[in-house]
Amino acid sequence: MFNKTAYNLGAAPNPIRQVFEYGRRQAALVGPENVFDFSLGNPSIPAPPELNQRIHEILDSQSSIRVHGYTSGAGGDLLRSAVAENLNRRFGRHAGPENVFITCGAAPALLAAIKALTVPDSEIIAIAPYFMEYRPFTEAAGSRFVLVPADLPAFQVNLEALDAAINEHTQAVILNSPNNPSGVVLSEETLRRTAALLTEKAAKFGHPIYILADEPYRELVYDGVTVPFIPKLYPNTVVCYSWSKSLSLPGERIGYVYVSEEAEDSKELFSAVAGASRAIGHICAPSLIQQAVAACIDCMPDLEAYDVNRKLLWQGLTEIGYECVRPQGAFYLFVKTPGGDNAAFVEKAMKRNLLPVASEPFGVEGYLRLGYCVSRDMIERALPIFKEIF
Repeated sequence: MFNKTAYNLGAAPNPIRQVFEYGRRQAALVGPENVFDFSLGNPSIPAPPELNQRIHEILDSQSSIRVHGYTSGAGGDLLRSAVAENLNRRFGRHAGPENVFITCGAAPALLAAIKALTVPDSEIIAIAPYFMEYRPFTEAAGSRFVLVPADLPAFQVNLEALDAAINEHTQAVILNSPNNPSGVVLSEETLRRTAALLTEKAAKFGHPIYILADEPYRELVYDGVTVPFIPKLYPNTVVCYSWSKSLSLPGERIGYVYVSEEAEDSKELFSAVAGASRAIGHICAPSLIQQAVAACIDCMPDLEAYDVNRKLLWQGLTEIGYECVRPQGAFYLFVKTPGGDNAAFVEKAMKRNLLPVASEPFGVEGYLRLGYCVSRDMIERALPIFKEIF
């Protein structure tokens, strides 16, 4: 006997990982230099030297018991206070450590927040294109997953469709900006209109409707674009964050949930997040990396390499004739598939060891996601293959 829902999740392939694993097998056969893998959002710039230095200092100056021991379930006071002070300084908040729960990355942050808001017959809304794990996170928590179709071609929020999707069971709307997979940043106008709609609907149905702001790419923006901080525009916001991208630390699994101090039932909601994290076993995030990140809380990523790649890939593909969503943030390019047939394009591409990810798992048809967190050389050598397939 086993849990059928868990089995289905484990047996079903993750399309991104499927492409990545295919690339690994091909690299063993033809050499890694001959595989053009754009599948995975794995940062290609190194972690800041200050962070590596701080890790060495911690290891050299503290006993192993202190370095590797448990912190409080919600995280160590040092990092929780550092996050609160950073949010207050940058975004004019009045947060304290009691508003911050340290997690093992953005995924447990989202799962805990969704589980904290799950009540009988509850629904969680996501906006296409969306990170495909939102659905299993929502369904595993016990809520119904509702998808709002994409706002084409701008990839903002389809407000008319969102209006139609909200009902008395709606607990939260997940907003991901900068967006994975499109690279689009939701504008302040979009967010204000979304906030007004949710305020109206909350009054109609007699309970708060929260925004779950999924923001692991917040610091990865280009061309002077600013990412609006959603809690400033809509008090009923829960932020889920990770340092995986901003500090190039995906393997260290470190992030946080910030429950806005202005949110309705803020203290109770924070306790629900803590309880949800306890239930799924994601408490006491790794203590060494907590201390290191606390010392580097104001470090910002060096985006030059990503920006060079972004411009190179976008310009190269558009010159060939591809239609591309111009990315403002993150490190993904969303490309309209020539002819609209993703299956045919991907089949041709994989025969040439060119590995994009088809857009259907992101809730949009007829696009390809290309992660440009790769080497510039790989992009330059891949462009002739893109031209040949086009």
